[in-house]
Formats: sequence, structure tokens, C-alpha cells
Amino acid sequence: MPAGKLLFIATLIALAAMVLTALAIGGAPLALSQVIYQLGHPFQGDTPINNIIWQLRVPRVLLGIISGALLGICGATAQGIFRNPLAEPGLIGVTAGGSLGAVIVIVFWTNTPLFVLPLAAFVGGLLATQLAVKVAKLAGNQTITLILAGLAINIIAGAGVGIAAYFADANQLRLILFWNLGSLASASWYKVLISGALLIAVVPLIWQQWRLLNALLLGESEARHLGFAVQKQKKRLIIWMSAGVAGAVAFTGTIGFIGLIVPHIVRLLVGPDHRWVLPISATIGATFLLLTDLIARSLFSPLELPLGILTALIGGPIFIWLLVRQYRRSMV
Repeated sequence: MPAGKLLFIATLIALAAMVLTALAIGGAPLALSQVIYQLGHPFQGDTPINNIIWQLRVPRVLLGIISGALLGICGATAQGIFRNPLAEPGLIGVTAGGSLGAVIVIVFWTNTPLFVLPLAAFVGGLLATQLAVKVAKLAGNQTITLILAGLAINIIAGAGVGIAAYFADANQLRLILFWNLGSLASASWYKVLISGALLIAVVPLIWQQWRLLNALLLGESEARHLGFAVQKQKKRLIIWMSAGVAGAVAFTGTIGFIGLIVPHIVRLLVGPDHRWVLPISATIGATFLLLTDLIARSLFSPLELPLGILTALIGGPIFIWLLVRQYRRSMV
């Protein structure tokens, strides 16, 4: 059995174990037997345990799985498209653009249907990414110029969020703060359905392009010689990646570094083959986000730490390690 398949199965088992753990641990701890019984008897009776599982924890866990999987697979896609392990949606402006789109809706378009929020995040993320790509082309079409363009767009989008916050009322400011810090606390079944629909739509479309991503490892000209319509397929992947990030952050807020760290670790474990890098990045991303959320709501219970703070505390040092590692490789 291929190593990638074995690791994928192992990560699925780890994700299942993490799901059961997240459902059992909380303000009202439950035995594993209680969790398994309630999962086998959904929405049966208006009992405290049934309400805790099906109204609070299951939506939260499902939203965490969806968001973590989307961030993981979109991060792997970004690194494959730009052929750089330091590329990730946040670095090239997708997350910041999506956040700006959502914040504009929160402040200037009140009482909107819930589906408008991920739509605004998608449009903002897509526009930010397209702008970063165009600026990088004008500046030499190199990966470093793309990352620098993404950094500039992140700063501009942050300024836009600040301007929107200036006009926000107290309740809107609270929602913007939620966005900047990230959390699964507002999970609901409706949000799970919307984000889940994006997951079901985006993940198969991205995974179908694993051959292109493998070919891009050789270079764009080599990929064209192999018969791929590189520019056309790359544009499609960028659109799907933007949609995936929109689904990940629309209801959770900004959660950084998962799209950077997880795919890089997967490549260290199974190599560069995107046939396995993409799905394993999704499963590990989901597991990592559930673990982070469990720490966030358990470490100082009943207080709950924002997810974005924990992922930054974990991801920041790892990102520095990646930078140093890549620099040392380039000097060999």
C-alpha cells in the first residue's frame, strides 16, 4: 500500500478520535459512552445531554472540520500553484481580502441573509488574489514579488477594515473583533450547511487538478509541454481556492497559519505528490483546527481564547523555522 494512502487512513482515524474527544470535553464533560450513544440517537428527546451534543458541540465540531479542511487544502493548492512552500492564502491576500469583504457587509449592509457573508468574503478574496497576481506580473512574475504584493494588499485590506470599523456601532465592532481574532463559538447548523456546501463543491474541483499541480513542480513551460492549459487551469484553481478560503473564514473569522504549516508538514511526510498532499492536508488541517479549538475553550475554562491567537502563537515560530530552513537550503 502506498505511503500516502497509509498516512491518509491514519489521519482519518486521528480525525475521528479528535471528533469524539472534542464532543466529550467541555464545560459539561461527558463520558465517551454518552457521546457515542447520543451520536447514534440524534435529536431524540429534549434532554440536557442531547441538546449539548446536537445543538452546541456537533455544529461547532463540524464547522471546525470544514474550516480546517478548506484551509489545509487551499494552502496546499497555493503552494502548488506558486511552487513555493512559503505561499499560502493569507500571504497572497486571499484571507485579508475575504475579511474586508465580510466586514463591509457587517458594517454597511445590516440585516442581510446569512449566505451574503461568505459571498462577500469570496468576492473580496478573489479580487485581492487577482490584484496580487497582476502586480507580481508587472514586477517580474517571481514568487517573492507575489508575496510582497500580497503583503501590500494585506496592509491595504487592513486599512479598509479600520475605515469600516470607524463607522461601525458597538455591536458591529464586536463582530469585527470576532473576525480579527477567529472563533468557532458562533457555530450553527445553518452555517454548517453553507460552509459544507462550499466544501463539497470546492474540494473535488481542486483535487481533480492534482496532475497539473504535479506538473507545475517542473515549471510552467514543462507543464505546457505536457499538454496542460496552464494559465487557464491556474485561474480556475485560484477561483476555487478563493471560494474555499471564503467558506473557511466566513463564519469563523481570520484563522492564520494553517494553510501554511499543514501542507508543508504533509510534504515532509509523503513527498510532493499532490494526489496525496491535497487530501491529507485537508484531514490534518481539520484535526489541527479541532485540537486548537479544544485548547482554546479548555485552557482557561469557562473563558475561551480566540482561535486566531493560538494559531498565531503556534504558527509564527514554525513559519520562522520554515524561512530559516529555506534560506539554508538555498545556500547549499
